[in-house]
Amino acid sequence: MENQNLPASEDLTKDNNWERETLEKLVFAAVDEQKKARRWGIFFKLLTFTYLLTLLGVAVYPQLKSEMTSSDEKHAAVIDIQGVIADSEPASAQVIIEGLRSAVKNANTKGIILKINSPGGSPVQADYVYNEIRRLREKHPDIPIYSVVTDICASGGYYIAAASDRIFVNKASLVGSIGVLMNGFGFVEVLDKLGIERRLMTAGRHKAMLDPFSPVNDGESKHMQTLLNHVHQQFIDAVRTGRGERLQESEDTFSGLVWNGTESVKLGLADDFGSVDSVAKNIIGTETMLNFTPQENLMERLTGKFATAFGRGLASVFAHMKLQ
Repeated sequence: MENQNLPASEDLTKDNNWERETLEKLVFAAVDEQKKARRWGIFFKLLTFTYLLTLLGVAVYPQLKSEMTSSDEKHAAVIDIQGVIADSEPASAQVIIEGLRSAVKNANTKGIILKINSPGGSPVQADYVYNEIRRLREKHPDIPIYSVVTDICASGGYYIAAASDRIFVNKASLVGSIGVLMNGFGFVEVLDKLGIERRLMTAGRHKAMLDPFSPVNDGESKHMQTLLNHVHQQFIDAVRTGRGERLQESEDTFSGLVWNGTESVKLGLADDFGSVDSVAKNIIGTETMLNFTPQENLMERLTGKFATAFGRGLASVFAHMKLQ
């Protein structure tokens, strides 16, 4: 009997061992998964911490940069005027004027350099900056303001430059375009060919002035041309005041033409050749340059984008809502 029960006992022992081994494997596997989960948790926490630390660093950078500009060393203050001059652009009057005022407030600013690379833009924004430059020059005669042109200084960009003490260019720079532009399209004949009827309702005889889908109104066109001429004359007066006797006027000076740097010097639109470095070193008399261009705070930019995205999403929700 004992011999007959022995094999069954061995089978039972094997079954128990198998169950124990399987259970141990499951336990160890669970432990391993927990360890992996902890490692990933630590990794993502460190990643999040690094991300937040980076955001914090970038957010406080403008403040740190502002404090750095309080250096005890005499320096040339550089202000960038890059791209289109418009109220909503980096080269807005508000940004440029803020940089100018910060520069003159710094006791160690020996001179200011406007680094210009702009095709132009709003005459209103340009005039704001022009008047501020002239005001600061009168209030702080010991701090010269120079314009240094890189690739292009045209239209509103030149409007601003004309207010500075001197204008420096590269031989290949494009300078000028002293004129005013308004453009558009006319689709009247296209509508006729397509058989499309234009339905327009207005309150006010000229409310639809220069409507691209309506025929040209000669009286309205003359009115707009008069406005353009007034703004053009304002531009001309500003250039004449800023450049004075240095300007060699001809019939083309205020025609909207542009010239290269070499010709602009000959015509008195610019004074000499130079770069930001050479003007700082040879004209202002310092090799130390500090950039006073106001920088947008990253947190403000992110907050603004978030608000914009939220607003669009909310508008989309309301747009799809229907009254039941």
